[in-house]
Amino acid sequence: MSLLKRINEKNAASSLKGNGQPDSISQIREAVKPKDSELKIELQNYLITELKKKPELTDKEQKELIDIEAMKFLNDKNDRSTFEGKRELIDRVSHELIGFGPITPLLNDSEVSEIMVNGPDQIYIEKNGKLSLSSNFFRDDDHVLQVIEKIVSPLGRRIDESSPMVDARLPDGSRVNAIIPPLSLVGPVITIRKFPQNRLQIQDLIRFGSVTEEMAQFLDACVKGRLNIFISGGTGSGKTSLLNIMSSFIPHDERIVTIEDAAELQLLQDHVVSLETRPPNIEGKGAIAIRDLVKNSLRMRPDRIVIGEVRGGEALDMLQAMNTGHDGSLATGHSNSPREMLSRLETMVLMAGMDLPIRAIREQIAGAVDLIIQQSRLKDGSRKIVNITEVIGMEGDTIVLQDLFVYKQKGTDVDGKVIGVHTATGIRPYCSEKLEQYGYELPSHLFNGG
Repeated sequence: MSLLKRINEKNAASSLKGNGQPDSISQIREAVKPKDSELKIELQNYLITELKKKPELTDKEQKELIDIEAMKFLNDKNDRSTFEGKRELIDRVSHELIGFGPITPLLNDSEVSEIMVNGPDQIYIEKNGKLSLSSNFFRDDDHVLQVIEKIVSPLGRRIDESSPMVDARLPDGSRVNAIIPPLSLVGPVITIRKFPQNRLQIQDLIRFGSVTEEMAQFLDACVKGRLNIFISGGTGSGKTSLLNIMSSFIPHDERIVTIEDAAELQLLQDHVVSLETRPPNIEGKGAIAIRDLVKNSLRMRPDRIVIGEVRGGEALDMLQAMNTGHDGSLATGHSNSPREMLSRLETMVLMAGMDLPIRAIREQIAGAVDLIIQQSRLKDGSRKIVNITEVIGMEGDTIVLQDLFVYKQKGTDVDGKVIGVHTATGIRPYCSEKLEQYGYELPSHLFNGG
């Protein structure tokens, strides 16, 4: 019987009694948690010794060694468990030694897009845009801390009471955030946004219904035509994935500098320099922020600057770079609409500590940003581009925007899936002349409304 089934049955039984509250999930999990037997501890210590003898092994070779030596150890011990029982024990030990504990099978599941560890007793996962409670769990708080340490240590980052929050990444590029007590009241918390094993292409977005052929053709021309593009959207809307895809449109003969908090972008071009921020050391010194990297990138002779996420004073340096010859830059930011993205950019410029008048800031934004792509996660979990909006200049003290493509939602079907359609607004882009200078003449039918 699965753990979740036992939890549901226990809750149902408790509610039938009519007295007292049903046991909490954490209490039930505690009752059914497999205890670390002496055999498991012996096996783990034995395998650690064997692995130390061959430090040069690759991950795959270590896994093969563990499988062979563990089965040999259990047979020598005359363990009477079934083959399935032995296999389960070996997998648990293997996940501890060369994986990330109970979340290892979830990381290996291609259908799982996010993993949320809320203390040792709750691991939620996202599949197909829907959240559900996993049957996996940790032994205790220390067990979760061990896994966090295993993730952040190779990156030169740390987490402890003096620095209880950390951003990191897994070897495959998946984004990790961890926060521990005393800031977290439920125990150590890990949030992992998995990096797709198969790198998404623009054809995948077309197949998913996130964009149309016409929109994809336009975006391809805009990147190659060196427009400055901002990808806007909420948390989990797919901004980084879209940035990765659009970065693939950059010609291979250009020098690209990427700047991120935790390096996630995986560009296929040959000439790519990836920069990553650095947190402060144990003395609170030595931090390198995105703003520092943006300033430094201007001295690195970049053809393109790609910023993973703009969230502070680096917005001013980015806008100045876009306005002084660094065309074709790409960046992402959090907002719920293109107009709101402009307001956030104004706020972020003010965070740089410069006492600039609002009109001057807006003129910088209007002169720097050519296109805003609004990405949204709809209520059925699907992710779509809902606006491609052009910045066409200033009118008085207001930045003028015009939508080129929009997503019109019409309702939902019986399964809760959103029904809608992408459509062009019928407006020919103001940037067409610039694109034609680079040899990209856009056919009129791309922008015919319908």
